[in-house]
Amino acid sequence: MKYIDMHCDTLLTIPDDGSHELLLENNKASVDFKRMKDSNAMAQFFAVFLLTEKIFEMLNKKVVSDEEYIIKSVGLLKDAVKSNSDIINMAYGYDDLIKNDKEGKMSAFLTIEDGRSATSLDKVKEYYNMGIRLIGLTWNDENCMGFPNSDDKVIMSKGLKDYGKEVVEYMNDIGIIVDVSHLSDGGFYDVAKISKKPFVASHSNARSISPHKRNLTDDMLKIIGTKGGVAGINFGPEFLNEDIANRYSKIELMVRHLNHMINTGGEDIIALGSDFDGIGGNLEINSSEKMPLLFDALRKAGWTEDLIEKLAYKNVLRVLKETL
Repeated sequence: MKYIDMHCDTLLTIPDDGSHELLLENNKASVDFKRMKDSNAMAQFFAVFLLTEKIFEMLNKKVVSDEEYIIKSVGLLKDAVKSNSDIINMAYGYDDLIKNDKEGKMSAFLTIEDGRSATSLDKVKEYYNMGIRLIGLTWNDENCMGFPNSDDKVIMSKGLKDYGKEVVEYMNDIGIIVDVSHLSDGGFYDVAKISKKPFVASHSNARSISPHKRNLTDDMLKIIGTKGGVAGINFGPEFLNEDIANRYSKIELMVRHLNHMINTGGEDIIALGSDFDGIGGNLEINSSEKMPLLFDALRKAGWTEDLIEKLAYKNVLRVLKETL
């Protein structure tokens, strides 16, 4: 089964003194090109996650500016892809992905997680020109665009800032997908109101099953479905379990969330957003090579091949065609 994964943090696993060769084969990470190919990946979205100073230190990385980090990360992926052009190419839209697939090659998409550095529309366009095709408006802190998911009800209710509303419209216009995965509830509803194109929650699950604030309410799932967007199932245990402190990520929980998402938002809403290399715990699916285990479980649960294909790649293909 071909598949498209809408979110991984694999770029941050490359140490400062590491080379792009680690993206071809690196068993210390959950994603590399060889295992993607072995598991029949069609495309992988690689996030440039903007690190906090604390995370820089935790990963033993030199603290650098957002701009320097973005340029380095983008270059790292492009160099790796160029060196392995026999199996993978960059993709900047639907047509690129289809062309690569017809040539028997996988596709790599570039995204940014946390729009904090996109402080002007010119900067957003600069990122577009670099090849960025999806931006998560916030991470877990307030930024120039809006407010994050939060246990603080006041913060959670806050919507996009005026500039954030401009950015959503501009991203629609130039062809960058709007990602709400870390956004406040208020911000989500602003995006739903403003966005003229489908938007996504690249790595979020169902809040009615697992109460993590990063997950989506039933109303949100319905709205994403109505707007033609998708929600990518996150493999992290805190987003799957009823007890968010539980550190076990099990396939049966993914199936439960996916069934709920279909029953609530429709079968066109489901997608994959593993969050590989950004999650921890005891993961039953802990790398690209194990992705087929989910499809096997869905078959056993009575899913049709067409429905599994919608989850695996067809729904994301539709979004790419309508947004980029």
